[in-house]
Amino acid sequence: MRVGAFVLAAQFPGQGQGEALHRAVRTAEVAEEAGLDSVWIAEHHFVPYGVCPSAVTLAALLLGRTRRLRVGTAVSVLPSTHPVALGEQAALLHLTSEGRFTLGVGRGGPWVDLEVFGGGLDAYENRFPQDLDLLRRWLTEPRVGTAPGLGTGAGTDAAGERYGFREVAVVPRPSEALDGEGNGPEVIVACTSPASVRLAAERGLPMLLGMHCGDEDKAAMVELWRRTARAAGRSPEAGHVSAGVCQLADRTADARETLLKAMPGWLKQGLDAHVTVDGRQRAMRDPVAYTELLCDLHPVGTPELAADRLAATSERTGITRFALLTEGSGDLASTEENLRRLGAEVVPGLG
Repeated sequence: MRVGAFVLAAQFPGQGQGEALHRAVRTAEVAEEAGLDSVWIAEHHFVPYGVCPSAVTLAALLLGRTRRLRVGTAVSVLPSTHPVALGEQAALLHLTSEGRFTLGVGRGGPWVDLEVFGGGLDAYENRFPQDLDLLRRWLTEPRVGTAPGLGTGAGTDAAGERYGFREVAVVPRPSEALDGEGNGPEVIVACTSPASVRLAAERGLPMLLGMHCGDEDKAAMVELWRRTARAAGRSPEAGHVSAGVCQLADRTADARETLLKAMPGWLKQGLDAHVTVDGRQRAMRDPVAYTELLCDLHPVGTPELAADRLAATSERTGITRFALLTEGSGDLASTEENLRRLGAEVVPGLG
């Protein structure tokens, strides 16, 4: 079982954005010291829910600050960036980190980001599969083009793809390790619906499953992924990642109290700041009820309880990789202690 930290760079009420980012960097450094497997970097725009606007950029910094830790994006928002640009960045990090980088991608939401970055609502609602396939081509082929002979630059090609361009060389090639052999970076897909599960399974790509889901829902999504993968001629096994929350204390009541004091204020401030691109109404979760749900679902409590919950989730779902939010207290010292206890008191007891 592989346990890592999920880094949101959350800006809690009364905190500055630099403080949130410093805590994010320290999370990675302490995670490596504590013996965790990985860190997973979230990406958000224009909201204090998370103040990292480029997961791949922060991943580059953290790869440079660490020597063993795997670093992944959870996720890079594909509708807000060009797949080739993201592919180039992923290849660069894969090669220069000697294979420690994982590229997680997702659709994001119907937020004003789509207006600012020019993708538009169509990029969110319809174009994610094509953009994902273009990204995967860039990570696996020596040359890529979307419209043979096209010489007019950006635009929509004859096949209706979002990007149309003549064939160009892939530089650097992510499949070229230092010895001239090897594979490109791992790609995972954030999945929140049966449609996204099938999309990932048809391409043989592992899933990142959100922290709002319980074991029953995650088990059902894994089973759907397996059925779809088999039907598509893919292996039914993959290294899916389960996101969650972890807060440790000598008493479970104290761990829950820590989160219930800090997280609702952050959730309300952060989620309320989201603006939809088309003015659609959003049903917002109650911050206190959502925090309580996360405490019920995930390893929040004593180290013994945390180990039992992770083991139970793995047994029920088949998932063996975890990305756990450890900054739920909003406090740097508490986050560092939480990470060290996770590495010293929980991980050694897991298979």
